[in-house]
Amino acid sequence: MNQRTTFYNFIAQTSSAPMALEIVKALGVEMWDKFGKVYIDMISGISVSNVGHCHPKVVEAVKNQAETYMHLMVYGEYIQNPQVQLAQKICSLLPEKFDNVYFVNSGSEANEGALKLAKRYTGKPKIVYCKNAYHGSTQGVLSIIGSDYFKNSFLPLLPEVYPIEFNNIEDVNTIDNQTACVIMENVQAEAGIIKGESAFLKKVRERCNEMGALLIFDEVQTGFGRTGNMFGWEISGVQPDIFTFAKGMGGGMPIGAFVAPKEIMQSLTHQPVLGHITTFGGHPVSCAASLATILVLEQEKLVEQVHKKESYIINKIKENPIIKNIRSVGLLLAIEFESSDINFKVIHNCIQNGVITDWFLFNDQSLRLAPPLTITFEELDNAMEKINLSIQQTSESLALH
Repeated sequence: MNQRTTFYNFIAQTSSAPMALEIVKALGVEMWDKFGKVYIDMISGISVSNVGHCHPKVVEAVKNQAETYMHLMVYGEYIQNPQVQLAQKICSLLPEKFDNVYFVNSGSEANEGALKLAKRYTGKPKIVYCKNAYHGSTQGVLSIIGSDYFKNSFLPLLPEVYPIEFNNIEDVNTIDNQTACVIMENVQAEAGIIKGESAFLKKVRERCNEMGALLIFDEVQTGFGRTGNMFGWEISGVQPDIFTFAKGMGGGMPIGAFVAPKEIMQSLTHQPVLGHITTFGGHPVSCAASLATILVLEQEKLVEQVHKKESYIINKIKENPIIKNIRSVGLLLAIEFESSDINFKVIHNCIQNGVITDWFLFNDQSLRLAPPLTITFEELDNAMEKINLSIQQTSESLALH
């Protein structure tokens, strides 16, 4: 059997038509398939490779830690230098009250932990979330996914979950004195890059204060530089009670975290003891990679370059009648077309032309662009030339029909 046949035979599939590119190497913003074809990664493995693929400083940190020790004991039992250093560094980047980090393996797990923490701390049952939100795919956070299509086949899920419209101030009254928490993204990613309006976020914050509910900001996609700030909350200045992170924090290694004031986090230590546990959370190799990633972001001043690169991309997108709209928050961009069919044709043409793009779960007529923050302007020129060509090819094929 060749590799492709083995892939289809033994790897569990999540769709009937995976991309099935056989990538043999990745470096910086480029990936190579087994035939030697080069692809420019314009989605960073879905907002993961913020410092590019195989950044040498991240690779060095991984090698050094793997040679020192890997898994020792379940999370929280041993003092492990990579965890301690990373937790201290993350807290130094956040407002002072955020002084406790719980490390997990993914964004889904970070959000699961944050929901448990909020219910434990407040003693309340209700969870408020936003329509068109995505917080992960495990059973708990699947309950608060912003689309019935993705959860109806798995019912029943969590009770006492209540959706509100993102940016709808009137819906804020759904938050009442039985609400444990409100969980939301400050920029809705899978909705197709919808920015949280400051007035809405401030009203949610005020209502949570009034009702004794905790506010959770899911920064799984917006954290670690992608928005042009180190974290997305800085756009509005509205602070939550709990942050959740993952994706871009690991430099390509699997890691996530939820972060809160110690007073809140301590509630997981009793009634019951071990209120949240994980075997591989805070894996030392992943923590070493994460710390190296943050240092790369700082030392190479990548966050400071994001808005300039955002503007550069937008200016490079050529006008075309099939483009309806362009939305962006830093290096999170959505090019909206007239239909999902058109978008999928553009994505297909992009792959043929050597560029990796994607769509959004709740906005399949929009093209996702989220390149590594390390991408150079020369590389952007090359990528945008290929994307514009793909859009033009799609437009011309539609005209023929």
